[in-house]
Formats: sequence, structure tokens, C-alpha cells
Amino acid sequence: MPVTDYEVTYILRPSLEETEVDERSTAIADDLKTRGGEIVGELEKLGKRRLAYEIDDVREGYYVVMHFKSEPDQAKELERRLRLNESVLRQIVIRKDD
Repeated sequence: MPVTDYEVTYILRPSLEETEVDERSTAIADDLKTRGGEIVGELEKLGKRRLAYEIDDVREGYYVVMHFKSEPDQAKELERRLRLNESVLRQIVIRKDD
């Protein structure tokens, strides 16, 4: 299968400490790498921001953006794992076209 460029943005719960945000973000990136994906550049931690709308009575969250290359199946698996992760409020994985 062809390797494609992707970008994932996810929002972590605001109740996490800064160190926990770093640990969770690193764990998500490491999980992708162990499955054959490649992180492109650095994780962009955008910090705690107000949400556009309330999610489960939460008004803020830590935004993280990660650029990576992988096969489509690995990107789908990442999205599935993020949905199951209780620290993640929302996520979106997009394919970057040339």
C-alpha cells in the first residue's frame, strides 16, 4: 500500500497536567511509530484553548497537532485508538494531498 501524508489534530482533557499532556502526546506518537508510521517534524502542542462548543460539560482542552506518513490502514487504526482513549475529547485525521 502507498505511504501517504496525514495530519491529526486531537484535543486532550483540560484536567491533565502539562507533564501528562506531554506523556500522552509522546505515547500516541510512539504507538504510531511502532505500527510503521513516521512522524514528520515535531508535535505541535498548541496549549489549552477554549472549545468552539461544550463537549461533555468541558469548555477547554489541550490541542495537539501531529504530521505523519503512513499507510491508510495505520491512519485508520490511529483514529480508532484515539476514539477509545479516554483522555482524548475529539480527534480528526486528514490526508494531505499535494
